[in-house]
Amino acid sequence: MDTAEFRRRGKEMVDYVADYLENIEKRQVYPDVEPGYLRSLIPEEAPEQPETYEDVVKDIERVVMPGAASPACTELETVMLDWLGKMLNLPEEFLAGTKGKGGGVIQGTASEATLVALLAARCRMVKRILSDDPERPEADIISKLVAYSSDQAHSSVERAGLIGGVRMRKIPSDSKFSVRGEALRKVLEEDKAAGLIPFYFCATLGTTPSCAFDYITEIGPICNTEGIWMHIDAAYAGSAFICPEFRPLLDGVEFADSFNFNPHKWLLVNFDCSTMWVKNRTDIIAAFKMDPLYLKHDHQESGIHTLHTHTHTHTHSICHWQIPLGRRFRSLKIWFVFRMYGLRGLQDHIRKHVALAKEFEALVRVDERFQISAEVVLGLVCFRLKGSNDLNEALLKRINSARRIHLVPCQLSGRFVLRFAVCARTTESRHVQEAWAHITQLATELLRQFPQ
Repeated sequence: MDTAEFRRRGKEMVDYVADYLENIEKRQVYPDVEPGYLRSLIPEEAPEQPETYEDVVKDIERVVMPGAASPACTELETVMLDWLGKMLNLPEEFLAGTKGKGGGVIQGTASEATLVALLAARCRMVKRILSDDPERPEADIISKLVAYSSDQAHSSVERAGLIGGVRMRKIPSDSKFSVRGEALRKVLEEDKAAGLIPFYFCATLGTTPSCAFDYITEIGPICNTEGIWMHIDAAYAGSAFICPEFRPLLDGVEFADSFNFNPHKWLLVNFDCSTMWVKNRTDIIAAFKMDPLYLKHDHQESGIHTLHTHTHTHTHSICHWQIPLGRRFRSLKIWFVFRMYGLRGLQDHIRKHVALAKEFEALVRVDERFQISAEVVLGLVCFRLKGSNDLNEALLKRINSARRIHLVPCQLSGRFVLRFAVCARTTESRHVQEAWAHITQLATELLRQFPQ
């Protein structure tokens, strides 16, 4: 959609909303659809090829309006998470459309998903211990719980531990900034010997500093054996897993209890939209469920999915899968984007960005003054000038002060590293070339002043 069409469609949508408000008294105030009505009205999978905007908009009246804001809000979300789960080739246990015990939900951010998973894991472990030792004080159990993440994990993981009131230990990563199974096993043995109770590991696929990947095929079986909840945070990298060539990066997800990534980072869906799947939804619900009278309704025990119901065939009680009770109709934007682009269009978008990152990497490697600091897997390139940290800090300061491009640094093995991330939908090869020319010009000027 170009800007001219965007203007036109925007005006059409304002007219639609105005017409809705003008005629709102003609609509019934409460939906008369049966729970589960929506799934049969739309396909079971996302389209391969793009559809027309007209067809998508027509379906608002046909599919959404009969269910008003709820149950349509929840039912569309359930189906969209199945669409996306199938695009990622997730194990069936994570999908709601099967007879499994799992399902998906949209959280606001990956930080929320990490916290929700940690709180569910804490609740599960406490209940497990109390079932064996009912007299043990709950406060005593919680005081001994310990959660784990990579030393490369995002600060939000540590923050989840802080909010959850549990200690958090960082597992040292290897030379490629990934956590290996043996590193986790070593720390687990130490903690168990000290009388602590390991209960949660947050694995990262695509770390913030360097887009490194923890070895979940090694970590997963350890977590399963030890009864530890494994949550996978793939906030940035997860979008790439819709491409078959990048799907092996997700191998080991079958060992996870929960998995999360952000379509709002790299899948063309506007913020906020963080998709989370769980293998056993009762673990999440047990940690969050409250059931006051004003949340009850006619379909409470229908066994079919609605906003607050229990079910054996669909995901359910989405208000019990998150920290807030209220929620926006975030699945609409997923529905629109997936249909307007099609799976092929979304895959093309990812592949284009990876190719542009590879193009930038090649430019860096040709210039002998620079070095690549971490393997380039997706759309992030970590690089630096050969030389001191001070030199690279000075280069970054010049780059960002010029305000033509913006780079964010990281520390890798004690080295100050610059990060070039291809993110924008409209980025082209010429932007990469212009960015590199700009960086090298500033580097040349810097090295003239401070020869190494």
